[in-house]
Amino acid sequence: MIDFFLNVGQVEQIYTVVDFYTYIKGLEYLLCLLFFSIFPIFYRYINNPDKD
Repeated sequence: MIDFFLNVGQVEQIYTVVDFYTYIKGLEYLLCLLFFSIFPIFYRYINNPDKD
């Protein structure tokens, strides 16, 4: 798992479809974590009542 985080963003040759799928799936998980952590903050910001 640590190797995945060290290799993210590096351009490397992908030889098989399984390697490509594994790489894309890992990036998808990172994007999901990012979305699920930022969306609640954004939701609270949008639905915050004005303090006027």
